[in-house]
Amino acid sequence: MAAALPVCYHGAITREECEVLMGKKHKNGAYLIRDSETIQGAMCLCVYYQRVVYTYRVLQTHTGHYTLMTAGGLDETYFKTLDDLIRHYKKKNQGLAMHLRHSIKRKTSMLVKPQKPPDLPPESRRTQPPPPDGDGDGDADGDGDYENVPAYSSDYVEVLPP
Repeated sequence: MAAALPVCYHGAITREECEVLMGKKHKNGAYLIRDSETIQGAMCLCVYYQRVVYTYRVLQTHTGHYTLMTAGGLDETYFKTLDDLIRHYKKKNQGLAMHLRHSIKRKTSMLVKPQKPPDLPPESRRTQPPPPDGDGDGDADGDGDYENVPAYSSDYVEVLPP
């Protein structure tokens, strides 16, 4: 199972939405993580300092580790989780405009689209849903347990903040 995303992760919000959230917080060292609008699969660590939002690109390696994109010639530091990265940059003098101090937490649950399964040949694709099991909820045992809902029932998974 993938590691839980930190509560400061806001998903696919725009740079403008990020700036509005940070302006409302109006505290030096306020931060959040959002998806990059320009690089697919990358994220942005956004830090508020003296009424300016500084944006640092967060990249994930093929091994699943995270790093901040650095200028040429500087060593990159790798972290197992986003929480480890955040913990590191809460320390002073780590290269950010301001060390991380105030997490801007998402207020609502988030819908995360799961990764798309590999394309199957046309003859193996399901064209019709399976016949109902009799109780109308689509699961085989009839108890309505969410874990037994067929995978094709929704394209999204709800992620709630802790």
